[in-house]
Amino acid sequence: MRRFAADAAQLHDPHALSAGVLARAMGARTPFVATRRVDFPVKRGLSRAKYRRAGRVIAVSRAIADVLEAGGLASHAVRVVYEGVRDRAPQPGGREALRELGIPDDAPVVGNVAALTDHKDHQTLLAAAATVVARVPAARFVIVGDGELRGALESRARELGLRDRCVFAGFRTDLDRLLPAFDVFCLSSHMEGLGTSLLDAMAFGRPVVATGAGGIPEAVTDGVTGRVVPVRDAPALADALADVLQDGGKRAAFGAAGRERFRERFTADLMVERTLDVLREVA
Repeated sequence: MRRFAADAAQLHDPHALSAGVLARAMGARTPFVATRRVDFPVKRGLSRAKYRRAGRVIAVSRAIADVLEAGGLASHAVRVVYEGVRDRAPQPGGREALRELGIPDDAPVVGNVAALTDHKDHQTLLAAAATVVARVPAARFVIVGDGELRGALESRARELGLRDRCVFAGFRTDLDRLLPAFDVFCLSSHMEGLGTSLLDAMAFGRPVVATGAGGIPEAVTDGVTGRVVPVRDAPALADALADVLQDGGKRAAFGAAGRERFRERFTADLMVERTLDVLREVA
């Protein structure tokens, strides 16, 4: 940092923040901005001290800003800059991608894109899926992502009788063709800073059914851009999914409203502009 002599540095995770604090202790004078993307509480005194050393702390949702302030950071040092994703056209071949996964052409599809970790709460999604397929027998669920819980989740899906109704697609590099082919996008997290996969779904005009975890309600307004249900409430999640799957008009309206919300608040260009504004504050 001393050699480069930057006007400001942005530190994107706790490890980078630790390095920045250490560099300042060793004589570097570059001011820095920390970024916080998770809504986990800042519990330890050392963590709080690190964030307090930053000139500003960017929270990617208001919910994360509230967590930071509850953890002892001064509100004047916290800035909300929503995460953003690129605005781009869907890639062709989505239905073919689903067919390759064994999904019938006429099946209504609920898609999920998330790491297979505890806070994404796929257990609740699977419990809801079992209820949904009882009500909408043609429905299929496609879970994209990998992680430490994959084996346990696949076993749970079999126990729930979802063997041919729920596909674990693993890590994919073709989301720009696969995600636009979902009839409904679902995010079932019990903790969530904001959720970039949710923003991708909104960018492609997909209706969203999600939990009210963390910053999700800042993107999804219940009854306007999708449905929002309580965390860890499988019956409520199932009801919302079945409702949206069975109502084509509602899917179209939610998708269009979500696309508009994305353009107003969650594009990558907006994120860059507002991040630069924060960096200018400390430079």
